Amino acid sequence: MRRSVLTAAALCAALAAGTAPAQAAAVPVQAAAAPAQASAIPHFPTPKIFGTKFQSDPGHDFTKRLSPRRDGILRGWITHVSGGQAEYEPIRWVRDKYTEGHFTGPREGDVNAYSSPVAGNVVYLSAFGCSSRMADLTVDRRGLGAKRCSRTTLLKRAAKMQRPSLITVYRGRIVKVQEIYTP
Repeated sequence: MRRSVLTAAALCAALAAGTAPAQAAAVPVQAAAAPAQASAIPHFPTPKIFGTKFQSDPGHDFTKRLSPRRDGILRGWITHVSGGQAEYEPIRWVRDKYTEGHFTGPREGDVNAYSSPVAGNVVYLSAFGCSSRMADLTVDRRGLGAKRCSRTTLLKRAAKMQRPSLITVYRGRIVKVQEIYTP
């Protein structure tokens, strides 16, 4: 009985993955559990990487205390880290006349900031590698970080400097930070 339940689970996993039913018996049970863990965070639409407008957060009350942003991906940077709590704000791309441009945050005095705890299993994709030298360039074809680094590396770098990133918030926690490469 136990073997037939495991085979049925493998068959369901194989059909969901798009493999042939004949190959379903060869799919291990661990493979069936992996998509369930990977799908724990839903897919959010990615904003323009070099968008020229700040992303809005309709319904967010900035007059109260700093609070988490709604679920989704924010083009922003982390401005302050204290313990496992991070403060972050939206950014936008400003084109320059003589250079490519640069990212900028809200004007001084503008209260467009959020605060969320950083998840223990946060996915941090660095554009400069994981070493403290930050000498390696590890980006994909879109200019986004591709090298997975630890949570500790993320918190140390965020405390030292503001790096433009795509920050994914899910259920009030920062679950993914993917750096945007700018020379």
